[in-house]
Amino acid sequence: MTDIEDLLELDAVDAVIVATPNHLHEPHVLSALAAGKHVLCERPLALTSAGVERLLAAADRAGRRVMVANNHRFRSDVQALDRFLRGGELGNVTGVRAGAYHFPRDDGGWRLRRAEAGGGSFFDHGIPLLDLALWLTDFSPLTRVGAHMHRAAGASAVEDGMLVNLACANGIAMSLDVSGAYVGQEERWWFEVLGDRGSARLAPLRVVKELNGRPFDVSPAGAAGRESTFIQSYRAELAHFFAVVRGEGAYEAPADQVTVHRIVEAIYRSADEGREIRP
Repeated sequence: MTDIEDLLELDAVDAVIVATPNHLHEPHVLSALAAGKHVLCERPLALTSAGVERLLAAADRAGRRVMVANNHRFRSDVQALDRFLRGGELGNVTGVRAGAYHFPRDDGGWRLRRAEAGGGSFFDHGIPLLDLALWLTDFSPLTRVGAHMHRAAGASAVEDGMLVNLACANGIAMSLDVSGAYVGQEERWWFEVLGDRGSARLAPLRVVKELNGRPFDVSPAGAAGRESTFIQSYRAELAHFFAVVRGEGAYEAPADQVTVHRIVEAIYRSADEGREIRP
């Protein structure tokens, strides 16, 4: 089947997964909701915050569930980290440092065209890091947004690297560093949370806590020996979506994605204008 409209006409279909090019997410999700289907959409849900708001309104009118495939939230190591943070094990969170360095793409295509992709390396690799950082820190309001990007000239060009600094109202400072043109021996991904009484990093999960004035490794036993957290996260994400569709799982509309996209818009504005933005 090559036409989404043909798929959506099937009465046997209760839910769909949208994993089309970025610029098609919004129209495809709208079509699915109008046809009475529940939707799991790959990130980004839309290219803009206004687009996300339109989809949330459409889902509400249709009485259907729409979820965003933020799979990092479902990772077992992230769930464990969240428990450490909720329990105050690291003290007050003071910062998040995260990044992703990936080799250049050699396939061309829509990801290299701004109107279709929405952006380059930050849209691909930065938004997942941003969402995870905000989710783990309870979406504290931002006070300052600063960004610098490297992007070739031309209206359709996308950035191949971006460095972002965010300041939160509660004092947390976040730094996100992404590259889609990395020249190195291996690709890299990192995520670390800093607290005033400890720190924790992912892939694999390592937790260090201050005890009697000294740092101690309190990482969960076997954290490095489990299956790939990425593979596990996709399975957990799908299981949750199916449970939501069947009415067996708790559902919360992804209104937080409006906040994510407003921050993304401020990030690109800061990079384009070469100045700090105060949301």
